[in-house]
Amino acid sequence: MRILGIDPGTGILGFGVIEASKGKAQMVDAGVIRTPVKEDDAVRLMTIYEELTDIIASTRPTIMSVEKLFFARNVTTAMTVAQARGVVLLTGRQAGLTIAEYTPLQIKMAVTGYGKADKKQIQEMVRVILGLQEVPKPDDCADALAAALTHAQTFMA
Repeated sequence: MRILGIDPGTGILGFGVIEASKGKAQMVDAGVIRTPVKEDDAVRLMTIYEELTDIIASTRPTIMSVEKLFFARNVTTAMTVAQARGVVLLTGRQAGLTIAEYTPLQIKMAVTGYGKADKKQIQEMVRVILGLQEVPKPDDCADALAAALTHAQTFMA
C-alpha cells in the first residue's frame, strides 16, 4: 500500500510517501511545503492545496495518514494549523484517498514503542525503519514519514 503521511502546519507542512508491503516500508518521496509568514492566510492555504494536489498526482498514494492536532500552547497557532488540516483533509478526500488520523501519542508508540519519545528518537527510528542513510530533514518531514509508518504498522501488524 502507498501511504502519504502529513504533519500539518501552515508555515511548514511536512509530507512523506512510503510504499509498505509484507512488513517492510520504503520511502518514495518526502519533503515540506513552505508558505511565507507575511502572505495572506487564504493564499497560504491555496498554496498548500495546490502543492499537495501535485504531490498526490505524482506519487499516487491510496491512503493519507494525518497527525491530529492534539493541543497547542498558542490559540492562534492552533487555529492556523487547524485550517491547514482542513485543507489537507479536503484535498485527500477530493483525490479519493482513504484518510486515517493519529494522535502524536499513537505515532510515538507505533514508531518508537514509547509514548513520550522525543523528536530525535522519532527521527532516528524513522531513519532505521526506512533504511535511510540520514535522518529526514526538517523535523516536519520526519514527522510526516512517522505518520505514514504508523498507518502501515497499524494495518500490517
